Amino acid sequence: MLDKIELFILDMDGTFYLDDSLLPGSLEFLETLKEKNKRFVFFTNNSSLGPQDYVRKLRNMGVNVPDDAVVTSGEITAEHMLKRFGRCRIFLLGTPQLKKVFESYGHVIDEENPDFVVLGFDKTLTYERLKKACILLRKGKFYIATHPDINCPSKEGPIPDAGSIMVAIEASTGRKPDLIAGKPNPLVVDVISEKFGVSKERMAMVGDRLYTDVKLGKNAGIVSILVLTGETTPEDLERAETKPDFVFKNLGELAKAVQ
Repeated sequence: MLDKIELFILDMDGTFYLDDSLLPGSLEFLETLKEKNKRFVFFTNNSSLGPQDYVRKLRNMGVNVPDDAVVTSGEITAEHMLKRFGRCRIFLLGTPQLKKVFESYGHVIDEENPDFVVLGFDKTLTYERLKKACILLRKGKFYIATHPDINCPSKEGPIPDAGSIMVAIEASTGRKPDLIAGKPNPLVVDVISEKFGVSKERMAMVGDRLYTDVKLGKNAGIVSILVLTGETTPEDLERAETKPDFVFKNLGELAKAVQ
């Protein structure tokens, strides 16, 4: 099955690197893909940075990648909103980098009279902004989250991600997002398939999480590959209802299987 894969979608945090350190086998895997004339694209649900921020981060770690090597949940969200709703007026719970992503698609960040509330991984979040988002949601504003991840992996251990804030908002307002754009929404695969001109039958999702990475594979009908370098433990996998097509210790082990 792996020999038929032309494009590997690679998760980043917990799969390829952790904070600013590459995980075992990461470079070996990319070298193997190059030798086999296979392609890759990084996709991350972490919307705190823009695609070019991640490209710079990878290059700073010694990974030579092209400018279009990274797609983020923020980018997927902004593009989908433009196609579905046109240019939008948005109250954004997100970082300055995410703000730039939305503005690059023609959306307007509107603090006073938005039509949409968008929740990203906001490392700059304050109580006042969380309160304002809840007030807007009680008024019925359309509610979109870039991704559902509860935690983001770090060297200090898991830290609260957008999904944790989503739970807090629901506890206060009773509202769940009207749309969650990132993994495991199959929209991610649709966009990448179109962008790279590769059919779903020739694509695989590689990641460390069952409820986003592996579930995306299942939802989109592509091969799912779990690596045990991040969130998921062997015990989690044993208990899980959603099972990957393949499991590897790390990307180095996957590289050997692709050869």
